[in-house]
Amino acid sequence: MKDIATPNRTKDILERHGFSFKKSLGQNFLIDTNVLNRIVDFAELGPDTGAIEIGPGIGALTEQLAKRAQKVVAFEIDQRLLPILADTLEPYENVSVIHSDILKADVHEAIRQEFREGQDIMVVANLPYYVTTPILFKLLEDKLPIRGIVAMMQKEVADRLAAAPGTKEYGSLSIAIQYYTEAETVMTVPRTVFVPQPNVDSAVIRLLKRPQPLVQVQDEAFFFEVVRSSFAQRRKTLINNLSNNLGSLSLPKEQLEGILQETGIDPKRRGETLSIAEFGKLSDALYTHKKNGSV
Repeated sequence: MKDIATPNRTKDILERHGFSFKKSLGQNFLIDTNVLNRIVDFAELGPDTGAIEIGPGIGALTEQLAKRAQKVVAFEIDQRLLPILADTLEPYENVSVIHSDILKADVHEAIRQEFREGQDIMVVANLPYYVTTPILFKLLEDKLPIRGIVAMMQKEVADRLAAAPGTKEYGSLSIAIQYYTEAETVMTVPRTVFVPQPNVDSAVIRLLKRPQPLVQVQDEAFFFEVVRSSFAQRRKTLINNLSNNLGSLSLPKEQLEGILQETGIDPKRRGETLSIAEFGKLSDALYTHKKNGSV
């Protein structure tokens, strides 16, 4: 049988099932098997690896995962796709499709039920553009027992996730993702290999989970608050952003300036110039003041 991800087979499947795309679900199906195989290559699946997919569509990526992984569990929100997936994936006995919104799903429970304890697991997905960031944060903040994530997304978002300090793409999103993972954009994908064609180019990013977060901080929630506050208005200096936006710690500007200088950080720098290690140092210094009631 021909692969699902060819223009003709995709067209045939969609016509046979009378399927129409829902713009609200960000449905863009891949029609290039070479691109799919490269995505699966980057996930480095072994014969004992489990794969989790989000938004399988008509099963184009699922099929390639099923050929290489021990088991594939796919979460699909659109009920109309369930009979199509039952049809296209019928030859693959190692695939389970769960009808669920991944943002509401108990992924820990699905892993307990579908995979062996301690099994190597990778998330591999062509993510809907409109919910890429919430999905990634759910997967990372839920502290799932996964090795990492290989995901296709809007190129602009991928650039931000993997950005280095001092670049215009670097921001609170870059820091949040790199705090948990090693992030690398591994390939770009033209819009021409999708139906319908999106308005933007895509990229595939590989996020490998760190055994420990990149920096050890006294309070994780406060660390992320400091990061977000530092980028609240990108053109403003650290001292201005922190004094105007750090809601849980209201210090006089002079005191904030003193803390910044104590940590060796020039108050006139902008957030985009700080490394994650510097943000860790700064957040701990500020947290010490907060803990000691210096407000």
